[in-house]
Amino acid sequence: MTARRYEDLDAWQLADELKREVYALIASGPVVRDVKFCDQIRDSAASNARNIAEGFGRFRPRPFANFVEFAVASAMETKDALKDGVDRGYFTPERVARAHTLAERSIKCSIKLVLYLKSPRGRRNAEPRTTNPNVEPRTKNQER
Repeated sequence: MTARRYEDLDAWQLADELKREVYALIASGPVVRDVKFCDQIRDSAASNARNIAEGFGRFRPRPFANFVEFAVASAMETKDALKDGVDRGYFTPERVARAHTLAERSIKCSIKLVLYLKSPRGRRNAEPRTTNPNVEPRTKNQER
């Protein structure tokens, strides 16, 4: 199956779910007073989904893979921030368990997507995508 929208990608769906879980975690409790921590974990969680979406918009497998690698790094940063939140006493391990699991799933899924995009099969199956259905794909001569 070919994804026509970034929202169709399992990697983006997991990243988005992680983002929403992080938003819920920092909405209340002692963490609210640490604005810098909240900004940092919010940014890393949002960056995960944003990088997948931006990479999808690059229309080619290699640039897309690069952005998914950035998304993996953001998910790892979010995972580390969750642990830091527990260490600081902002969250209990039980409270962050779902977010932690989502972060791990997001990382694994995104790594699989990177491997696919970098594989010969992924490059061969890449179709030029456009947000405008009225735009015809360019021919080899028009690309210059």
